[in-house]
Amino acid sequence: MSESPIYGSDEESQEIERLESTLPPSLQRSASSLFETLHSSTSIHHSSSQHSANLITSPQPNRDSHRENHFNSVYLSSNHHSRTPSQHRGATAAALNVPTSINAPQPQHPANKQFKNLLISKLSKSENGRESSPIPMPKPKFNEDYFKPAMNTKQSSTGVLWVTERASEYGYDSEHVGDWANLGQGAPEHGDTIPGSFPRPKTIPVTDESKEYAPTAGIKPLREAVANYYNETYRQNKSSKYTYKNVCIVPGGRAGLTRIASIISDCYLSFFLPDYTAYAEMLSLFKNFSPIPVPLNESDNYDIHLEMIKQELTRGVSALLTSNPRNPTGRCMKRDQLKQLHDLCREKCLLIMDEFYSHYYYDDNCSGSSISSAEYIDNVNHDPVLILNGLTKAFRLPGWRICWILGPEEYISALSSAGSFLDGGSNSPFQFAAVDFLKPLSVKQEMKALQVHFKMKRDYIVGRLVKMGFNLNEKNIPNSTFYLWLNLSHLPHKLSNCLGFFHECLHEKVIVVPGFFFLINPQNLSRLEDVIWYHYVRISYGPELHHLEKGMDGIENILYRFGCLPYELKK
Repeated sequence: MSESPIYGSDEESQEIERLESTLPPSLQRSASSLFETLHSSTSIHHSSSQHSANLITSPQPNRDSHRENHFNSVYLSSNHHSRTPSQHRGATAAALNVPTSINAPQPQHPANKQFKNLLISKLSKSENGRESSPIPMPKPKFNEDYFKPAMNTKQSSTGVLWVTERASEYGYDSEHVGDWANLGQGAPEHGDTIPGSFPRPKTIPVTDESKEYAPTAGIKPLREAVANYYNETYRQNKSSKYTYKNVCIVPGGRAGLTRIASIISDCYLSFFLPDYTAYAEMLSLFKNFSPIPVPLNESDNYDIHLEMIKQELTRGVSALLTSNPRNPTGRCMKRDQLKQLHDLCREKCLLIMDEFYSHYYYDDNCSGSSISSAEYIDNVNHDPVLILNGLTKAFRLPGWRICWILGPEEYISALSSAGSFLDGGSNSPFQFAAVDFLKPLSVKQEMKALQVHFKMKRDYIVGRLVKMGFNLNEKNIPNSTFYLWLNLSHLPHKLSNCLGFFHECLHEKVIVVPGFFFLINPQNLSRLEDVIWYHYVRISYGPELHHLEKGMDGIENILYRFGCLPYELKK
């Protein structure tokens, strides 16, 4: 393979195009190509000027003054010498805007190999004091030309899996984390690391009974324990109570969502953006309903307004899916909002309430209390509400894959039948072991310990990021979950773009999730290019504190190299 010391290798040229090929198809269709944008802006610049400057990225303004969501990369230099941060800022005056609409004409790839490699070189050579900065590229361990009969090759990774795959190409090993800070993970710390929390089980009894297949709706003792917990915690003053017949045990949250998707039919299903990335695949695979994305407004921190729900019901929506508390924004609906939502949808619309983060709630002085739709259901067998939760988040046992769905008996019966052909049901020994976890008083004590600990971690990363100059206030600081939806739009150059920020984080052994993964656009049925969150990343404070410290140190190092730290933090 030939290689030029100036322009880089043919392999580099191929790999930069392969980067975008790993993104989900909806993002590839909605987002302008990084390579083509570079080529376009370079062609424009070369036709108007022979002067040199630096490679920068800047958000493109659009009609919504609150949004700066488009990725505009501008190539302005042909020299490879590092510049100081002040020189980089001086180069911004020469920035060129490049349209990113999917309707915009797409430039052709450069025919000149040296010119093409020069573009690659600008992404690979020294940037702000770092000698090498290759774009993270997948390196397949298989023959890409090999024919794969009947395989859906268009299936793509969800956001968390995608960032993990890219990080692994830089040496990250999920089984031996080492000195990496995985702030992209969707799971809480799982060890005996939280003061006041019950010890995680070290062994699981395997009785003769548990060696059998469990029923696809779950074992009766666990179903009864779940029903009793919800009755004692949320429905003490209600005459209508849950029984085991209102509970279906499922092997994980995704399995629960898949079962739900399989039993609904001939309807419009609305969901809000941004939200949980795995919704995208689930909503796109099933053809028995029509998914309708409803973008929320960035200017009011993505709040769900009841007027918006009314509009959805008016246009014929009969199912609504949402996470509460919300992933990725970390915000939870207030109790009066949740009550009004139920009053509005009762008898009109199936509510599918993803409540996996309901116990990560910090607005009640970390008392162990939580918010659940179960509190606002009048009749458990009449109100069309399905609630998902489980051991994954609140009990910090994601590897157990023991979760549940609560709902009317008729829905639960259908969900049980669906499990017989979709997943076969949950692990039997773990179901028996989980029964004792759900004693209401024990759960409240456990949740209080969890809330105190995770609020401490939230306050730590918020404090560090505020000192670095990020705009975090009472409106956008999460009051639940263990996620922070971080706005990058004030940062210079490539850092204002989630892919550029992600790229720099990899060199600090830090993993974050780019914001555009939370654009859930199944089947690419909607024109959503104007709401892609290029200037956001999701940061998880699920990991242990020492990993958060490492992650914050890494982000601070990035800002230092780009000359955008507040004066008091400059080294």
